[in-house]
Amino acid sequence: MTESSEAGTTRYATFGGGCFWCVEAVFQRLAGVLAVESGYEGGHVDNPTYRQICNGDTGHAEVVRITYDPSRVEYAKLLEVFFKTHDPTTLNRQGNDRGTQYRSVVFFHDDEQKAQAETAIQRLTEAGVFDDPIVTEVTPTAVFYKAEDYHQNYYNDNPRQGYCQAIIAPKLDKFEQAFAGDLQ
Repeated sequence: MTESSEAGTTRYATFGGGCFWCVEAVFQRLAGVLAVESGYEGGHVDNPTYRQICNGDTGHAEVVRITYDPSRVEYAKLLEVFFKTHDPTTLNRQGNDRGTQYRSVVFFHDDEQKAQAETAIQRLTEAGVFDDPIVTEVTPTAVFYKAEDYHQNYYNDNPRQGYCQAIIAPKLDKFEQAFAGDLQ
């Protein structure tokens, strides 16, 4: 999906890579990313709540919808960050977070994104980057439901919270070292 803005054209990317707080914090720091919203996608319940998602029976994944400027960051770079900042080989799980809501998924917005995601998975597989097979789903975008306000900008608003210190901060440190030239 493409939108026009005063600054030019913007595009969307939607990824699920475990807890959306982690994924959101990473992409907020990437140059060319204009906005990141945490939410739910890919399920069968309209207007799901966080409580419903946590039960794991709505079919939704915790995702982030990224608005980006393709003249400043390419979709291929977004995919690279996505695959390097979560484990795409664990089915319905990231770390201690377990359930279908934590699955690894790329919701593509057009055929070009689909092709790029499938190519990225194929290249990572052929290069033997991961010991186990990649289980990331590549599926068409569905209805995106924005998560409750307290989930938005979570790490930036709560850096001293225990989960943020134990899980997100170390992930951000690794990301910032690996992508030092690509930070905002």
